[in-house]
Amino acid sequence: MTGPAAHPGTAARPEPDTRTTPGMVCAHHHLYSALARGMPAPPRTPTKFLEILELVWWRLDRALDLDIIEWSAKLGALEALESGTTAIIDHHESPNAIEGSLDVIAAACAEVGVRVDCCYGVTDRHGSAGAAAGLAENDRFLRAGGRGHVGVHAAFTCSDATLEAAAGLAADHRTGVHIHVSEGTADLAAGARLESLARDDWLVIHAVHLDRDLPGVIVHNPRSNMNNAVGYARPAARPNPVALGTDGIGAAMLDEFRVAYVRLREDDVTATPETAWSWLETGWRLFPEALEDTVTWSYDRMDPWSLAFTTGVQATDVTVDGETVLRDGRPTRVDADEIRAKAAEAAARLFAKLEEMPWRPSG
Repeated sequence: MTGPAAHPGTAARPEPDTRTTPGMVCAHHHLYSALARGMPAPPRTPTKFLEILELVWWRLDRALDLDIIEWSAKLGALEALESGTTAIIDHHESPNAIEGSLDVIAAACAEVGVRVDCCYGVTDRHGSAGAAAGLAENDRFLRAGGRGHVGVHAAFTCSDATLEAAAGLAADHRTGVHIHVSEGTADLAAGARLESLARDDWLVIHAVHLDRDLPGVIVHNPRSNMNNAVGYARPAARPNPVALGTDGIGAAMLDEFRVAYVRLREDDVTATPETAWSWLETGWRLFPEALEDTVTWSYDRMDPWSLAFTTGVQATDVTVDGETVLRDGRPTRVDADEIRAKAAEAAARLFAKLEEMPWRPSG
């Protein structure tokens, strides 16, 4: 027995009387990965998570320049808008184009009409000078009034001094740290290293192998975790608030909600869609302005029990800060075809750079 009929009580639930919801929030994204689709394959298949990072993502971020970052962010923001997501909490890394990168991302999203919270992912993979440059970019962007967090790649790629500096910088700016935590087994020590630093305003991304409770909002990325075969985070077992992110796999939050629900139910057959939907709602706590945005959908039963079993639901009209930025499925501020064409050109340049890059990671 499959589908809604397998869940007692669904037939008695009242049907909603509107197709409209607030704007969706993607609580963890990597807009710089929007051009990665179709990228050159590594010469061998990674067999563990650390190899995925070394052979794929850590090569990609080294190939980024400000122009590629711009078109990747515009394409990612456009796709977010088309999927009803009006607010993105982004985590960025481009070790050969650090200074000004957050401004480029913020401007690209603003042009499309999508809200964004930016950070630069600090790491010691490129030496102490690289870590200092990452901290400086976070500091510069926040001092200039940009909306954001202080980004950290992950504890296992940072020294204690770098982690302490990032935590201190975040406290100085009265914001939190946005950090990958225990995503894979290479980062098993993260809990112990972060226990004295973490605060309630931190974004704790993944927490798949986290061995203790830390303060902060846990951001669950079920599609990414499954794709990378790192395990199941069991977010419902944590005392923390839980939000949903995509870890760079687009920004279609209804898709992420469905996967979050079925993965939760695989772990606990008594689970209901309301739990996974509550994780979407936590996004509005993180980005409350999205509550004032409106999304009109192609489906007239925008409740978790219906949406958990319904695919193909599309955003038709979106308003952000009172302005219609998507009408009849088309953006009003930008030319979608032009963005896709320019993004394809940028992707071709990115792929050429990757083809020329040595396979052995530098950090």
